[in-house]
Amino acid sequence: MDDLDPNLRAPMPMPSYVEGFRSGFACFVGRPNVGKSTLMNALVGQKVAITSNRPQTTRRTVRGIVHRPDAQLIIVDTPGLHKPRTLLGERLDSLVRSTLVEVDVIGFCVPADEPIGRGDTYIARELAGQRDTPVVAIVTKTDKVGREQVREQLLAVERLGTWADIVPVSADAGFQLDTATDVLCSHLPDGPPLYPDGDLTDEPDEMLVAELIREAALEGVRDELPHSIAVVVEEMKARENSRRELVDVYASLYVERPSQKAIVIGTKGARLRDVGSAARAQIEALLGTRIYLDLRVRVAKDWQRDPKQLRKLGFDQQV
Repeated sequence: MDDLDPNLRAPMPMPSYVEGFRSGFACFVGRPNVGKSTLMNALVGQKVAITSNRPQTTRRTVRGIVHRPDAQLIIVDTPGLHKPRTLLGERLDSLVRSTLVEVDVIGFCVPADEPIGRGDTYIARELAGQRDTPVVAIVTKTDKVGREQVREQLLAVERLGTWADIVPVSADAGFQLDTATDVLCSHLPDGPPLYPDGDLTDEPDEMLVAELIREAALEGVRDELPHSIAVVVEEMKARENSRRELVDVYASLYVERPSQKAIVIGTKGARLRDVGSAARAQIEALLGTRIYLDLRVRVAKDWQRDPKQLRKLGFDQQV
């Protein structure tokens, strides 16, 4: 996107390093749909990861950067840990596990509005093996329940394992976000900033745009369809000889079966137009310019189970 604005991607000066400054990586883990991405966006102060009420929305590790005068916290949002049912699921599970051993502190997210389940217990057992990395238990979505239920959930989480800290938060209500940041930063090593001041993520624009399109497509579709949706940005460039700044975005939305393609397109293309309209508004806010969005729906049969299709769609071994 450098051709849009020469200064948009210009290197920014690194903030001065003071004695006692901390910097490092934290990752959020938990079962699907416990609010990991929403929490990361709230801590960063800007949307860098898509969110949805559909489980397994996150399919990649997404980094969000929190800047403070005394610390720089890089949060790695991970897919939800669950029992894999497809090759894609296996690769996402492997991605989460590899991330756990690369960070300085782990945030184990458990929602306040749901009872402790087998998924939470399974992850707690997995985290017990991370003896060299502190684990902070984070009880999310506290705004959805009363104070007594929050207290009971905190006690239930405490019984799940041995945690470095336990913090209740609400991303939507802004409850204890600074406290959560303080606690996570307290477990980081001393060191200089790792990213320039002002950077909020290191995700390329094309990846962010693809995720915003997928987020728009997830809204209002049948329960079984979200897992079958993948988006690839084929081309994104500034339009030449345009009187106003305009970016052309050409993207393909992949599903696994022709019947799913019909669902996404909708009657006389109405559903796809809605997806395009919702995505366009988000992309324009991200890029700070008008865009022309060309969306095509394609079928990649059983892509979640096909190694070749996974590579084509960008889900290689590193995802």
